[in-house]
Amino acid sequence: MIRMTKLVAMLAFVTGAAHAQQDPVELGKKLTTNNCAVCHTFGKGEPNGQGPNLFGIIGRPLASESGFKYSAGMKAAATGKVWDEKLLDAWLTDTQSVAPGNAMTYFEGDEARRQKIIAYLRTLH
Repeated sequence: MIRMTKLVAMLAFVTGAAHAQQDPVELGKKLTTNNCAVCHTFGKGEPNGQGPNLFGIIGRPLASESGFKYSAGMKAAATGKVWDEKLLDAWLTDTQSVAPGNAMTYFEGDEARRQKIIAYLRTLH
């Protein structure tokens, strides 16, 4: 019985340690795929979906993806703004706070999840 308890404890530790060491970018890719891929594409040259393609989003001016028709709210908020990590964090927290009246409504209250999504988006260049 004691050996079995030690084995179960060891397996729990190894499983927990492996989970804790998962790559934040890979976790971000999973989160992005699960939360964003319904509307967005991510590959270079892929067509826009219901939302714009997010390839190369960091460093790109707001509402500037070629061939995508942005809402009036997004166009109004875009003047002089460029997507960076701080703006993406605000956007993922509450899209309406960044661009009131835009067509997208999304709220991610978990900062760790937002940071993983941003870590993945940072790789798309």
